[in-house]
This record gives sequence, C-alpha cells and structure tokens, in this order.
Amino acid sequence: MLPKRVLVLGGASSGKSAYAENLCVSSGLTRAYIATAQIWDDEMKTKVDRHKDMRGNDWTTFEAHSSLEILRDMDPDCVVLLDCLTMWLNNQMMADRDIWAAWDSDADHIAACPARLVMVSNDVGQGIVPDNALARQFRDAQGKLNQRVAAQSDLVVNVIAGLPQILKGQLP
Repeated sequence: MLPKRVLVLGGASSGKSAYAENLCVSSGLTRAYIATAQIWDDEMKTKVDRHKDMRGNDWTTFEAHSSLEILRDMDPDCVVLLDCLTMWLNNQMMADRDIWAAWDSDADHIAACPARLVMVSNDVGQGIVPDNALARQFRDAQGKLNQRVAAQSDLVVNVIAGLPQILKGQLP
C-alpha cells in the first residue's frame, strides 16, 4: 500500500510528475488530481495540455490555485496527486500573499486529507545563485517549503533523469 503522504521532488523536466502519476496508478485506487498551475500564456497552456494527455481520462481533476482546502473533502478510498507545490508557491508570491500564513493553513488541509496524497515539488536550489532579488526569494522559499513538506511526509523521492532515489521511507 502506498504511504499516506508522499513527496516527489526533482528539477524541471526530471520526470517527477510522470513518476508521481505512476505511483498513483500503481496504487490501484481511484485517482484525483489537484492542479495548482494557472495558465498565463500559450507555453503554459501547452504544458498543461501535455500533462492532461499523459494522465488520460481516469482522473478527477480539481483546480486549487490559492488554497488546498479541497483536500479535506477527498474520498478516503482514493489517491490524490497534488501537482505541484512549486506552482502553489508561485501563485502565493504573485498574489503578494503572506506565504507562510498561507502555508500554515494549507499544511492543516494536507494533514486533514483523508486520502493518500502524493505531492510534487521542484528542487530549484541546485543551480546558480539567481541574479535578482525576486528569484532568490523564490528559491529560498521553495527550499524551505520542500523541507517542511518532507518533514511531514512518510516517503520522499528525488527524481533525476527519470530515475527515482528514495530519500526517506520506503516503497511498499
């Protein structure tokens, strides 16, 4: 059985979403997808459409751009894929919200989620130091967010070049 809380990390285009989707499919449970991305331009629309095509039609999709409160209402007999925490963070910053107040609220929603939950997030801290203050603020916030989520997760997997590395816990 899939652990209750799973965090899948990786860099951009590392294969983390595909790996997380496979975990959900392999669970044999009914699947729900929580989409946090907002479509701001054609490039993002293409990426979202590609992800939808990869998943197929066997998922119930919910959009949650600013709050993860929907997690409280999930069916306890399903698996939920939250993709992704990086876009959730981006949405908070772009709306000029207090990131950590928003996170404290949403961490409670994650804890209250009755379903098995697989969360996807980017690891953005392994590159060069960004050249502007906003990018550095985002990088630092993403790192802190990932640490908080990892601490509350039963299984943490880092995906590099499509290859999973278990950082915490173990697969069933």
